[in-house]
Amino acid sequence: MEKKLLPLLALRGKMVYPQTSTFFEVARPRSIKALEESVNHFQQIFLVNQRDPSLDKPGKEDLYRVGTVATILQMVKAGQGLLRVFVEGQYKARILEYIEGEDSSKALVEEILPKHFPEDTNTETALLRDLEEQVEYFGERNKGFPPPQLQKAIDEKKLYPLINELASQLPFEIDKKQQILEETDVMKQAEMLLIILSEESAISDIRNEIAEKVKKGVDKNQRDYLLREQQKVIREELGEDDIVSEAEEYLEKCEKLKAPKEVKDKIRKEIKRFKSIPIMAAESAMMKNYIENMLEMPWNKASRDNKDLKQAMRILEEDHYGLEKVKERIMDYLAVRALNKEGETPILCLVGPPGTGKTSVAKSVARALNKKYVRISLGGVRDEAEIRGHRKTYIGAMPGRIAEGIRQAGVRNPLMLLDEIDKVSSDYKGDTASALLEVLDGEQNVAFRDHYLEVPLDLSDVLFIATANDLGPIARPLLDRMEIIELSSYTENEKFHIADKYLLEKQRKASGIKKDQITIPDEIIYKIIRSYTREAGVRNLERQIGKIMHKTARKIIEGEKQVLVTEDNLEELLGIPLYEEDDQATKPQVGVVRGLAWTSVGGDTLSIEVNIMPGKGRLKLTGQMGDVMKESAEIGLS
Repeated sequence: MEKKLLPLLALRGKMVYPQTSTFFEVARPRSIKALEESVNHFQQIFLVNQRDPSLDKPGKEDLYRVGTVATILQMVKAGQGLLRVFVEGQYKARILEYIEGEDSSKALVEEILPKHFPEDTNTETALLRDLEEQVEYFGERNKGFPPPQLQKAIDEKKLYPLINELASQLPFEIDKKQQILEETDVMKQAEMLLIILSEESAISDIRNEIAEKVKKGVDKNQRDYLLREQQKVIREELGEDDIVSEAEEYLEKCEKLKAPKEVKDKIRKEIKRFKSIPIMAAESAMMKNYIENMLEMPWNKASRDNKDLKQAMRILEEDHYGLEKVKERIMDYLAVRALNKEGETPILCLVGPPGTGKTSVAKSVARALNKKYVRISLGGVRDEAEIRGHRKTYIGAMPGRIAEGIRQAGVRNPLMLLDEIDKVSSDYKGDTASALLEVLDGEQNVAFRDHYLEVPLDLSDVLFIATANDLGPIARPLLDRMEIIELSSYTENEKFHIADKYLLEKQRKASGIKKDQITIPDEIIYKIIRSYTREAGVRNLERQIGKIMHKTARKIIEGEKQVLVTEDNLEELLGIPLYEEDDQATKPQVGVVRGLAWTSVGGDTLSIEVNIMPGKGRLKLTGQMGDVMKESAEIGLS
């Protein structure tokens, strides 16, 4: 037998047989190198298949032992690093020795000669006719088969070339193609192909039968339904009873759902209706959304509250300075819950000027109690449906903000923050404040009715915390249902401690500055409070500290190792002081009286100039003053 040392190219799922021509694309550097080396071997290359097509760098053990020696007829660059190769198979060969080089692989191969050809012409003719009949039978069931190359081999009436061309063109597994290649007995090869053709024709019959069944069951107006019907028929044919439909999946989830009987009955009823509605109906998508929303609601799923009073107090102290009333009320709530699990959940309302930490207190309380935190902003909400939800029959209907918040939390007992409750308003779409009455009334919220859900939702375990700047705009009935906790304006001393313990650290980390890179003395913090802020809370103070940190970050990038903030460079960092300390306000002055102004965001003393002049004895007040201020002046005069 002839032995040759040839470049080796590993194929992935593409089989090349003797006396057949085909093309394939090459991208791997080793394969491209092997093709280049074949030029030195009279354009000949050894093609062999990988056992696992996913391997990028196959070794000796990853290749089959038998392949095909082929002649390269054409090589064309196809772009993106691909090489398109057209080859013609010459003969089968076996690997005797595998040689792996740095850039490519080679193999010492030995030719394998075919044997056991038909003994007489009649046997060959019989096999040719059998193969031709099977190809024709298969072609009737598969459009476009046989291709022109195979038809040419059939017309030539030569058995061995026909076997090779047929094995090359038939769409079956690579393992079977390899078996046919390795088989040296021509008679056995023909028998193997007859069996494969018979099996493939039977598979085509089944597929066509399924397609015919589907076609009969499909209406002209239900073409989009075709894929679902195909899937259904295939499941019936295979007997896969465990594969359930969408509606059955919902039913399965409903059975596993922890929810009251009334809720589960409602879901089952909707699933039953969903089954009977055609998939193309507009109502189908609406019902699907409703069922999914109902299944996602945490009807009886609750998180476990933290009962450790010391740990809760430690978390509250970590996050906030002062606020004794709030902390005391939360500790009372925890103590009651520790003794009585069914204790009434309070509805707290934190009232205070902006920047006093109302929203952040709610976050800290959630962390201290180990509750899920949900924030609902009520600022500018005018539509009652925002709270109660829309009727599910409307297009684009969705649950109200309360129900949606419960769904997002994933538990029935989260901490729900109703932010800016004093900013809710009313219009022709309904009174939002009145809708909140049912939410915040401990007697009613046991069975809160959301228009979308259509079943009672128990809100009695939700810890509601509302925030407001001013109690004035809040409706009296709503106010009556909440426990008011006032967060007064911070004093200068409190602002200093908040800045020192929390704001400096927070802004330093936000700016990426290390602790030893900046120093802000206590007197500078006081200076910032007095000269650059005039507010009830600490929001503006935090902004000014942030501004210092930003300037410091820039100085550090420009080369300074450490920044010390002093009175000399404070103006450079923050600009000209915005406010001056009024020392005169503490001393009595002729012609000046003191006034006290109070608003929902803080208060201040006013210097009011007073003068007496000849006239009719009437009091003249100038400037933009409210009725209360005018009355105060008249009372003072009287």
